[in-house]
Amino acid sequence: METPDNATAPEETPRTGIAAQDWATASTEPNYHAAVVDLLGALAYGELAAFERLAEDAKLAPTLADKAELAKMASAEFHHFERLRDRLTAIDEEPTAAMEPFAKALDDFHRQTAPSDWLEGLVKAYVGDSIASDFYREVAERLDSDTRALVLAVLDDTGHGNFAVEKVRAAIEADPRCGGRLALWARRLMGEALSQAQRVVADRDALSTMLVGGVADGFDLAEVGRMFSRITEAHTKRMAALGLAA
Repeated sequence: METPDNATAPEETPRTGIAAQDWATASTEPNYHAAVVDLLGALAYGELAAFERLAEDAKLAPTLADKAELAKMASAEFHHFERLRDRLTAIDEEPTAAMEPFAKALDDFHRQTAPSDWLEGLVKAYVGDSIASDFYREVAERLDSDTRALVLAVLDDTGHGNFAVEKVRAAIEADPRCGGRLALWARRLMGEALSQAQRVVADRDALSTMLVGGVADGFDLAEVGRMFSRITEAHTKRMAALGLAA
């Protein structure tokens, strides 16, 4: 996963509560421990799915150079998956069991948003994955220092953002008619990605409780609204970078 900019990252403020603790201290709270396992499981499956999707998208690449670039990005995503898998093992959790609750929702999302061509695949990776990354970055601000550092590290840009912008803008310049189609596709991705994130959280009690403040320093309702405003603003900027109307 990636996010091409840090537009949605909250301003740096002094950390309090669990966000000021390390994992050893914070994890003594059972509900918080369970919420982090859920979060790492969801992220790990997301990274594994991203690896699979990039490898599949490489088959649609119009040139050998493009195919090689996507293969490199897929490798980076798999490395992120390995870091999350290893972290789950290190905290005595079975990685497959942690990922399993999220497999169907993520698989359904990818099935419902399967790209029909190379350009739609690029837009999906740039727009869809970045919305998820923005959400996880927001959540990371509430996590203990060790988990926060890991989550932010696996959300690092794999290079897909700049690659997608370059290819999509070139395609629109060559054929302006494809811009409207890709703009509609990106708007659909925005709605599906936000719905999918809400479903994942709603299905997991520990994770939803953490996010709304029952565990750690969660979001109050006003902050939830501000968070989604930041995510929407970042989406608008990405659409502009692609040369598409939000």
